[in-house]
Amino acid sequence: MTIPVRVEGLRKVYQDEGRGPLEAVRGISFECARGEIFGLLGANGAGKTTTLKMLATLLPPTSGFAYIMDFEVRQDAHQVRQKLGFYSSSTGLYPRLTVMETLEFFARVNGYPKARVSQRVLELVEQFHLDEYRHARVEKLSSGMKQKVSIARTIAHDPPVLIFDEPTVGLDVLAAQDFQKSLQHLRQQGKSIILSTHIMSEAEKLCDRIAIVDRGQILACATLDQLRADTQLHYLEDVFIHYVGPREV
Repeated sequence: MTIPVRVEGLRKVYQDEGRGPLEAVRGISFECARGEIFGLLGANGAGKTTTLKMLATLLPPTSGFAYIMDFEVRQDAHQVRQKLGFYSSSTGLYPRLTVMETLEFFARVNGYPKARVSQRVLELVEQFHLDEYRHARVEKLSSGMKQKVSIARTIAHDPPVLIFDEPTVGLDVLAAQDFQKSLQHLRQQGKSIILSTHIMSEAEKLCDRIAIVDRGQILACATLDQLRADTQLHYLEDVFIHYVGPREV
């Protein structure tokens, strides 16, 4: 049976003119199963975004391997992009397109069967309660509505694997809650979901397993109950500090 996401010894080294080679990701390995939300929990700069960009074929790994539905991210980049939906706060929308046009465009560009695109768009409009805004241009939407469209856009081609990189940064409480409900619905559909966050409550609420990432390495990876048992600590914030250590002010 195919494991939707397999990451084996993934590394990324940047060349800095002043400081020489900088190792942003240092041999990360993990798997994400079908119907699982796998959390990457770490502070800003821990290497989460670099890892996810390599999985999404946006950055080439220095070494190691990553497979999406058995397609390798370097050798099979086109197939990986068809099997993957990637969302981040920097993921852009085209402001002059309407909601319907946006969803249709991203379904088509990511290889969704042409004969079924119109039906797929209608399904997404209903799923994300966008009917009232279907003919509105993206530039006219509120930030919360834009986020809904961005999520719908990410899954427009119905990929089996989804990546969300810090998706609730800048959102108010209600918009963040809407996102969390959407994520839980996608898990129920059997999607394999990787969620990068530094928000402890979000990881506690959503993730089936949590990998604690620091300085480009995974320090611990387990269910929340197992992490609590291993550390004898209840709050995820305390568990996190147990592994990464306090930071000097």
